[in-house]
Amino acid sequence: MSTFARTDRSLISSWWWTVDRWSLAAIVVISAIGAVLTLAASPPVAERLGFDTYYFVRHQFLYLTVALALMTSVALMSPLTLRRAALVVFLCALFATALVPIIGYSMNGATRWIRLPGMSLQPSEFLKPSFAIVAAWLFARRGMDERFPGFLIATTLMGIIGSLMLLQPDVGMTIVITAVWSVQLFLAGLSLWWVAGLGILAVVGAVGAYFTFSHVQARVDIFLNPGSSDNYQVSQALQAFREGGLLGRGPGEGVVKQVLPDAHADFIFAVAGEEFGLFVCLIIVGLFAFVVLRGFARVLRENDLFIMLAVAGLLVQFGLQSLINLASTTNLIPPKGMTLPFVSYGGSSALSLALTVGMVLALTRERHNRGQPT
Repeated sequence: MSTFARTDRSLISSWWWTVDRWSLAAIVVISAIGAVLTLAASPPVAERLGFDTYYFVRHQFLYLTVALALMTSVALMSPLTLRRAALVVFLCALFATALVPIIGYSMNGATRWIRLPGMSLQPSEFLKPSFAIVAAWLFARRGMDERFPGFLIATTLMGIIGSLMLLQPDVGMTIVITAVWSVQLFLAGLSLWWVAGLGILAVVGAVGAYFTFSHVQARVDIFLNPGSSDNYQVSQALQAFREGGLLGRGPGEGVVKQVLPDAHADFIFAVAGEEFGLFVCLIIVGLFAFVVLRGFARVLRENDLFIMLAVAGLLVQFGLQSLINLASTTNLIPPKGMTLPFVSYGGSSALSLALTVGMVLALTRERHNRGQPT
């Protein structure tokens, strides 16, 4: 029985009866799976790094708790409030990202993080959802008034963000943000000439990244040459899937977490495959697919261009990040360090994804004034 009556007009009750509760439930289940997998995967990693056994477990449980609270808070916002909040987050994240090369610290050959008391922050993570909202508003505003330079402003911002990302360097993040911007630009009425031009530019950019960034070249070469000794993490992940089979070796019985440096982060899906088997892996994939497809199904009923573009961009971001992690772990694409949403360890990632999903839930709520400009 529901906690809230339909006649209750309070903020929480109104939200409960208008929000997509199925998507909300799917995210909660994904987070619960992430908590279980963190318990399974992170203790050996913590011990190898000299921390106490449950160091990562405590931190991730805290991150997930805060993330779910943040997601719910954002989902309560109206489209107008959400747009204003996203602009503030975007400006702060852009400023912090610009400071990263100056005050940030390096790890694994990249400078992407700023040290804060008790945690490290990756400002670029917060650029993804906030820029999706800002770009959607710029494109929608241009659709209402052809004199408004929305395309020019959004393209300029995209160029600034891309430049900052490549300075870190973070080619994967650049690809995700560019993909979101491109999808929104296409849905906003991009001509076929622009489509062809962007396609050519994407190919040129991919080739340029291969010859410009040594780590990109190394990862592509490893992917094309699976027998290379540098393919250690991926080969161990594939072995974990083979060992897990259909039903897995059982909780706590896996061995890949003993040898994979990123077993609690980028390669946590391999731990799921080894300990819980193919069926659980398919459930995880199905949950991510459900969130994305459910969001698109709801926004297709929307007549507001801003909401359509914003939700499309946010869902592409969420789905693409999930796909990149899953495909990297299973050797379907060159390896790329990107977290699995709400499953992999990481504070910045969890909070950024909470913003993303919270925005989707806020914008896809049932509204009586559906179709009126926001």
